[in-house]
Amino acid sequence: MENVLIKNRSNFHQVINFNPVTDKLIEFDFTGSNKELTANEILDTQKFSLYINKQLESHQAKFGIGGYNENRVLYKRSSLFDQGSSGLMENEDAIRVSPRSVHLGIDIWGAVGTAVFVPVGGMVHSFAFNNNFGDYGATIILQHQLDTVVFHTLYGHVSLVDIAQLHPGQYISRGELIAHFGRQEENGWWPPHLHFQVIGDMNLKEGDYPGVCTVNESEKYLQNCPDPDLILNMMQYVLA
Repeated sequence: MENVLIKNRSNFHQVINFNPVTDKLIEFDFTGSNKELTANEILDTQKFSLYINKQLESHQAKFGIGGYNENRVLYKRSSLFDQGSSGLMENEDAIRVSPRSVHLGIDIWGAVGTAVFVPVGGMVHSFAFNNNFGDYGATIILQHQLDTVVFHTLYGHVSLVDIAQLHPGQYISRGELIAHFGRQEENGWWPPHLHFQVIGDMNLKEGDYPGVCTVNESEKYLQNCPDPDLILNMMQYVLA
């Protein structure tokens, strides 16, 4: 799958309307090494949103980005991440020895209502409102095929209105508007952002797929979820 994405990298439509000539992009660090982000800010959505906005404003950046394969402290804000995910690991007991903290997608932080576009044609695989604190909130999963290789893209933390008119099997064109950054009430109580993830085998899941895994299970999950920037093509524009 990764080779197919690399081969087609120049053909993907922008997922986010970002102009590298005029727009600034900063990278967020949500590991334990970021001492500016306190536990209070992580636990309180309003304070967390103020932190995000302050960083964007201070750098005059339109978006913040990052997080693939990042071992984060963010997930201490919700009990949702207190144990591992099932589906890929043979030893379930090994999964549960540590909380989920390794991020499997890329997050793009920006304004509520930011438009999200389809990078390559495909169809609606599934969608759901994963309405837990710290969860995806409104979620869309698309299925694609390139060079006979089937893969999926996941769009988490979007608006409820975006999933209202969808149906499984619905064809979606390259460049079509598919979603918007959701409000905290509909995005799992996060500051507005898009969680974008590439997935090979969905393991029979619908409307949901782990976006975070334990350190113990990270090798297998990362193999099934390659770097989303192979489609986004945005990390190269991060401010130094």
